[in-house]
Order: sequence, then structure tokens, then C-alpha cells
Amino acid sequence: MLALLMLGAISTSTHAGQVRTDGQDIILSTKGGLKLETEDKKAGFQIGGRLHWDYTQDETNTAANGNQTLDDFDARRARIALRGHFNDFEYKAEFNIAESGNSGGSAEDLYVRYKGFGEMANLTIGKQRVPFGMDVLTSSNDISLLERSAMTERYTLGRSAGLKLSGRGMDKKFTYGIGVFEADGDGANDFQDQATAGRVTFAPVLTKESVLHFGAGYQTIGAADPLDETDTMNFEVAGAFGPFHAQAEYYDSDVGPQNFNGYYAQVGYILNGGGMRPYSDGVFKRVKAVPGGTWEVTARYEEGDGRFNDVGLAFIDAQQTALGLNYYMNDSVKIGVSYMDAKSNTNADNGNELRMRLQFTY
Repeated sequence: MLALLMLGAISTSTHAGQVRTDGQDIILSTKGGLKLETEDKKAGFQIGGRLHWDYTQDETNTAANGNQTLDDFDARRARIALRGHFNDFEYKAEFNIAESGNSGGSAEDLYVRYKGFGEMANLTIGKQRVPFGMDVLTSSNDISLLERSAMTERYTLGRSAGLKLSGRGMDKKFTYGIGVFEADGDGANDFQDQATAGRVTFAPVLTKESVLHFGAGYQTIGAADPLDETDTMNFEVAGAFGPFHAQAEYYDSDVGPQNFNGYYAQVGYILNGGGMRPYSDGVFKRVKAVPGGTWEVTARYEEGDGRFNDVGLAFIDAQQTALGLNYYMNDSVKIGVSYMDAKSNTNADNGNELRMRLQFTY
């Protein structure tokens, strides 16, 4: 609506997708959202969003609660985003309209970034992704299995307010990110307990047909009680060779005097000519749809101290297997199904989840 009002306020004549003005021509694009940009690309903004609508059936058997079966049909994610740039500055404001487990209304991303130093040094201030881990830094629009690893859920912050320096070099084979963030919360004194995080990646092989990726990261999370302070390291390896792709991560974490660790390994295969899974800036991107749609099969195994909330087991030492099938109808629509089965390594507790998703992004 904002874009339409702006267009209506400008005296123009339209020529093949361009809005002519007495200054720079404005290019209007509807590919991947609604985007307006000056012809010299010095200024522009874009409106986009996502809707992930899920059906889930969870079965859990625990000593504490016995056998439980839950069926749910709701929005896993519904977000709207506004992003733009002017000269060396860019911004993003993305908000949750609705999200499974809460009523929505929270800011997902809310930051300003300065890019005037070049590709090797971008400065970002605000709520943003914390640079730690590969799975967590892959967009929920692009992950192959419908939910992230239980190890990712336990050991990563995801997003937080703070300041980050990041960049890339060596023909885009090298990336890094380092920053300081709020450890937790949105109150008036949250920066008293700080989190610091850093990640580096290197892809010695990076072509249109194959990728080989290595990464490492470190994260420390402060707390009022020293026994709750957390120090975690992470190692990543990933690759894509034609239609086959794989990734694995290992986490080792000290929480006060206690040690926790875990890993996951994930593979996938793209069917019917979908090509290699795209990769850039140290993470995989969404599988491309070919005419008639693209199919993908994927699987993951993980074991260790994780957050197994999806199957109702919460924070435990467990092992979990996941299988998935995705159909990419086009660049905006994906239909996916996944099945996860987990069992505790310390007792007889177990759980499983069947999840189906209709995903629309724009």
C-alpha cells in the first residue's frame, strides 16, 4: 500500500515496468516481493513477507506425563518485512504477525547497516542474527527439513539486539562475523548481561557445480549468576556436489561447571533437474524450482544434549532421526512434509512428530 501511495504521488508516465520522473528513473519489480529502486541503484525499498502454515501431530511418552497426542493446525510463521537502502546505508524491519506458540507482534529483525567500508567490513546495529552456527543462519524459508536441529535450538541465540561487524572476501569464499549482543530480554537493563559471538567460514571449492564449506564459531553468554554463564564452540562442514548436498555441525558448551555437547548430520538430494542447492555468504539457500516443480528428499540424524521441544522432550540427552520430502512448486510456494522420531539416552522417554507445511514467500 505504501508503494502504491508513493507511485500515485509522483507525476509519471509508465514505460515497460519503469516509472519515469524528472530525476532518476524508478524501476518497479514484483519478483520476490514488491520492490522500488532508482535506476542508478542508489536508493530503493522492498516489501516482502512469509506465511508458513503447518499441520502437526505430536506423540510423546514420558515418565512424567505418560502418553500424550497433540494435533495442531496453525501458522508456524507469518511475517511482513520492509527493507531498503540509500547510498551506503541499508535497513530492515521485519515483524511477526503471528507465530506458533505466541500471539505475534514482535520484531524479528530491526536494524541499520553501514556498507561504506566495502565488502570486507559491514557494520550492523540493532536486532539481527547472531553470527554463530550454519543451521540457525539459514533462513526458515530455505532450510530443507521443516524444523531446525535440536542442537541448533539449544546452543544458539538466533537473534538479539547488538552491534556486529561482518564481511566477505577471497572471491566470496571467505566470510566472518563478530559482535556483542544482549544476552536475553527486551527490558530496560538487558545489556548488563552481554553475549559475544563470532563465526568464520571458508569454501575452498566454490563453483556452479560444487561447494565445500568449513566453518567455526565461538559464543559466550553472560548471566547474573556465574553458574549460568555459557561458553560454546561450534564446528561446521558442508558440501554440495550436483544434486547432492550435506551439512553437519558439532557443539561443545560449558554452562558454569557443567559440560554439554551434541551434533547433527544432514543430507539431501534434489530430483528432476533442480540442479545444485544454491550457496552464498556461508549458508545454503532455497532449492530452485524448475518448470513443473522440483522435488527434494532429505534426512538428518542428531545425538547429544539438545532441545527436543518439537517432539515434546525439551532439554535432554537424546538421539533423533528426521526424514523429509519437499516440493518446490515455484519461487514462492513450497509444500513439505517431515517426520521426526526421538528417544532419550538416559531413560525410556520418547516422542515423534509428523509435520506438513504450505509455505508462501514473497
